[in-house]
Amino acid sequence: MHVPIFDADNHLYETRDAFTKYLPEQYRSLIRYVEVDGRTKIAVNGQISEYIPNPTFDVVARPGAQEDYYRKGNPEGLSMREIFGKPVPAIDAWRSAAPRLELMDQQGVERTLMFPTLASLLEERLREFPELLPIVIHALNEWLYETWEFNYRDRIFTTPVITLPIVDKAIEELDWVVERGAKVVLIRPAPVPGLRGPRSMALPEFDPFWERVVHHDILVALHSSDSGYDRYSSDWTGHGSEFLPFKVDPFRHFGMWRPIEDTVASLVCHGALSRFPQLKIAIIENGASWVSPLLDSMAELWKKMPQGFSENPVDIVKRHIHVSPFWEEDLGAMAELLGEDNVLFGYDYPHPEGLAEPRSYVDELSHLPTGLQLKIMGGNLSRLMNIPAQVPA
Repeated sequence: MHVPIFDADNHLYETRDAFTKYLPEQYRSLIRYVEVDGRTKIAVNGQISEYIPNPTFDVVARPGAQEDYYRKGNPEGLSMREIFGKPVPAIDAWRSAAPRLELMDQQGVERTLMFPTLASLLEERLREFPELLPIVIHALNEWLYETWEFNYRDRIFTTPVITLPIVDKAIEELDWVVERGAKVVLIRPAPVPGLRGPRSMALPEFDPFWERVVHHDILVALHSSDSGYDRYSSDWTGHGSEFLPFKVDPFRHFGMWRPIEDTVASLVCHGALSRFPQLKIAIIENGASWVSPLLDSMAELWKKMPQGFSENPVDIVKRHIHVSPFWEEDLGAMAELLGEDNVLFGYDYPHPEGLAEPRSYVDELSHLPTGLQLKIMGGNLSRLMNIPAQVPA
């Protein structure tokens, strides 16, 4: 049986003009590419970032380079450079939609969500200037729409970014992307920066935005990003506050999933998911190791302080939260824990921690009932996005 794949976690690599092409002239200095010791780096509002070692993506780590690392571990203690191996030149299929569609045909992938890569650094590096965020994010979204569209031939669904500091601007941007075909939007799982400090996206001041999301019946994706939590772990390590995903620091890995756990907990505890029971939330590239502990904590809280909730918090999670575990995790076990309708397949192509050959994963689900395989590999995501599920051949 040919199981159709609707992947929840594909990525594009931005070109050098992705942030600047549509940025108004008076704000051009916010985003610059600079040379540092012969290497090109990106500077955001004057801050040179090492978040992505090569922000031009002229050469990148080979897709799937870390597959053995995630399957078997690293008993030899190899460095990240040794694990990644020799970098490869970026190909057109990682830069624009038409070549990517051809590659998807070769890979046997019918549909995919398409997330930006470098964009995940923007909001954290502009957190002290929340009034600038809607301007920069809109410029990025204009580039995304021009280069990828938000719905390319009903097969590639690129995820425009919504930044929340100014609610009216967030609603305006949401309407803009929906008018252009967006079926999913990307929101950073983190406290929302503001002129009076950060706060939760689940507080009532954001209700007009969530009401508009429900009106459009659009899926909200919370994808792994720089959520700013390294400002706290750096107090322990003394290594500086910038999040560097490719830097090996075992201590920082202990709190790696706190941002998504806290975001989901806030959506539940601060009531947004109860006030808007039609919201649909997809958790992408955050793994699933945090789900069981969070549900256990919520069950304990419900037992001890039911007066703090309008309904059982575990039920709220299972009604709203849909998780794309890492490919090396047990998707069948997650379906048992969270529900068969709440698990999404994602293989993080073309990033090195993803799979080089997505169709190979179908065999790893062969022990599951056929109906559950079809849900995980694409049926659930189709339903969330109001797209007819494809029929297996």
